[in-house]
Amino acid sequence: MSGLFDAAQACLQAADPAHKLGLTHVAAAEFAAGVIGIVPDAPSPEAIRDPGRPARLRLVAPRDLPQRGLGSDEGRAAFLHAIAHIEFNAINLAWDAVYRFRGMPAQYYADWVSVADDEARHYGLLSQRLREYGREYGDFEAHKGLWDMAEKTADSCLARMALVPRVLEARGLDVTPAMILKLRGLGDDASADILELILREEVRHVEIGSHWFAWCCEREGREPRSTFRELIRGVAKGSIRGPFNHEARRRAGFSEEELAMLTDLSRS
Repeated sequence: MSGLFDAAQACLQAADPAHKLGLTHVAAAEFAAGVIGIVPDAPSPEAIRDPGRPARLRLVAPRDLPQRGLGSDEGRAAFLHAIAHIEFNAINLAWDAVYRFRGMPAQYYADWVSVADDEARHYGLLSQRLREYGREYGDFEAHKGLWDMAEKTADSCLARMALVPRVLEARGLDVTPAMILKLRGLGDDASADILELILREEVRHVEIGSHWFAWCCEREGREPRSTFRELIRGVAKGSIRGPFNHEARRRAGFSEEELAMLTDLSRS
């Protein structure tokens, strides 16, 4: 791999989870060590309609996913599979943020490479826990909506930073605490511990999105709050649902005005 963009493309296109994780961890370590770097005259990114994913994974519309409770081993395994699917997609989304948007500051790439590395570690923990339930990634259906936002924001780093970390990923900050409580109530402390670690680290990931969203707004001469509202209404309508974890979102870079705006949008 001759540079960071080549490494990002290889990680994106890797379909086997173990291969994707291995490439991700190696690329992140080599980038941090300066072994691979940003190639300033790299060619424009190729269009990636679909990132690599296991061929056996069956993708369906969210409404077609079976509803299973957490009270049984099968239900908890299906739940862990759903979270593992989110984290697998998060690896791809982080690498796509690196690969797709050229000419950004070096810290932008360092941030998103570190996010990809974190997401790969999260997926590894979840897939191992899934094996302890006798299941593998691909044993259950998964919904196909997670990559849609990457396609909708492929032409704008500003829109990507607003709508992937600050809408899709930030939703995890809202719903994960209740999941943790439910799992602990069922005696599944091992799964709850993994979700607690993910929740702590996802705050930083959303904060990174908040920082680069603000940076892109400044670069383009746009006011952040009104721009965020405009993007939600134009591209992400239907994605805003409360209640919101205000404490976690504040730590992730949301202002009080933004939190009030999200609350209003969720009611409309």
